[in-house]
Amino acid sequence: MTLMKTLMGAATAVALTAGAALAEPALIFDLGGKFDKSFNEAAFNGAKRWADETGGSFREIELQSEAQREQALRRFAEAGANPVITMGFAMADPLSAVAADYPDTKFVAVDVTWLDAPNIRQIGFAEHEGSYLVGMLAAMASKSGTVGFVGGMDIPLIRHFGCGYAQGAKAVNPDVKIVANMTGTTPAAWNDPVKGSELTKAQISQGADVVYAAAGGTGVGVLQTAADEGILSIGVDSNQNHLHPGKVLTSMLKRVDVAVYDAMKAGENLETGVFNMGLAEEGVGYALDDNNAPLISDEMRAAVDKARQDIIDGNLKVVSYYENDSCPAVNF
Repeated sequence: MTLMKTLMGAATAVALTAGAALAEPALIFDLGGKFDKSFNEAAFNGAKRWADETGGSFREIELQSEAQREQALRRFAEAGANPVITMGFAMADPLSAVAADYPDTKFVAVDVTWLDAPNIRQIGFAEHEGSYLVGMLAAMASKSGTVGFVGGMDIPLIRHFGCGYAQGAKAVNPDVKIVANMTGTTPAAWNDPVKGSELTKAQISQGADVVYAAAGGTGVGVLQTAADEGILSIGVDSNQNHLHPGKVLTSMLKRVDVAVYDAMKAGENLETGVFNMGLAEEGVGYALDDNNAPLISDEMRAAVDKARQDIIDGNLKVVSYYENDSCPAVNF
């Protein structure tokens, strides 16, 4: 059995120092915890896959506050962890402050692509491309002609998801109505399933019969309420189809697990720079398995797979929210 060291609270410094001679990889989860069934859990699954395959061990910490970000980076680097993998855009500023102080340490920044540092592997995802595909499925599955989107923290990244989703839905039905809400403006928005449930009920009252959750742990409340109220939901990041079999239309896969696995596999030989993972790189996609197969007809699958190939081939462009700070298909 591999050893996975959880470093939390006051024990963090002791645990890090104790293994200073070991060059294990380290994983810093974003707020919301590693078992959020979404973004962080995908990262954990990638790390666990590496550990299971290699017999290696990795260090990990579930952040409890913003103040721990830079502290965790420095202590992992000082303890000899390599590479140090970070989750989420909020690690950008701490990495900017820390990376130059540890030039022999490789860092990985998932969801960060704008830093100027030679020892960071920065990984971005074309979330709008994957969201376009599940937006198509939402519109095809909707009987009411209204679909919903529940985002987590109101940041450009989540609007990027919503923008792609709306474009996909409108490609299928130009008259589709899209109801969109964000959960909040602070990191607490990633882990508020009660608010996710409330927003879902509000969207149902406006006619939505398919709701896409791009909200981390908050999405658990969205999916649960959708199942309870007899409508369909769409999961995100990890394959969440199994959470409510037959009730989750699909999940927009963001292969964070692959990004983490590849980084740990490379170890100290990790290639740094900026890397983007879209449909062509199989960095995003949609989930189809036994849990949702009855909900996806052959016609639906054929239409989405054609769109996927058209995007890869350059014959179909999904507008990125980042390109113009707006979205032609939905108002947030």
